[in-house]
Amino acid sequence: MRVLLADDEHLIRGALAALLALEDDLAIVAEAASGPEALAMARAHRPDVAVLDLQMPGVDGVRVAAELRESLPDCRTMIVTSHGRPGHLKRALAAGVRGFVPKTASAQQLAEIIRTVRDGNRYVDPELAADAISAGDSPLSAREAELLELAADGAPIAEIAERASLTQGTVRNYLSAAATKIGAENRHAAARMARERGWI
Repeated sequence: MRVLLADDEHLIRGALAALLALEDDLAIVAEAASGPEALAMARAHRPDVAVLDLQMPGVDGVRVAAELRESLPDCRTMIVTSHGRPGHLKRALAAGVRGFVPKTASAQQLAEIIRTVRDGNRYVDPELAADAISAGDSPLSAREAELLELAADGAPIAEIAERASLTQGTVRNYLSAAATKIGAENRHAAARMARERGWI
């Protein structure tokens, strides 16, 4: 079975590659340190399974998975992450990801999950699944989530408006609506709470 490993942390990726290479039926055919590199490597090497870190430079693992579903439908994808928030899991499943695993999994567990995913089955870490169910769906519209994401780093309204190509008043209205839906006192608290729940 041909496997692509994508993780921007070289030590973790190298250790995983070495441990998975000990499995008789797994061959690491490519490694990548960013989202764009993962896409290029997948297209060049056509792996059976792409093991993707959630947060990578350029393009995150969920977006890589979504693009691979379109361009390489025979390549199964799975996410390995230390940021297992409910919203991330839901986004991943919507993008066609077949496995969602915390980085605390052992190499042996990971090898078994890769086989499960390759066979067309799904594996979601039980604890992450329970958290996703208890967190519920995001109440935010796509535009509210987008603007909260822009506000998350403390950007002023004028900058957010410019980046989103909206008027400052429109941005204020969206952010106010988002804060109300989340039950936060201001946009900064709303952004923090939305990020904690994996909604942005």
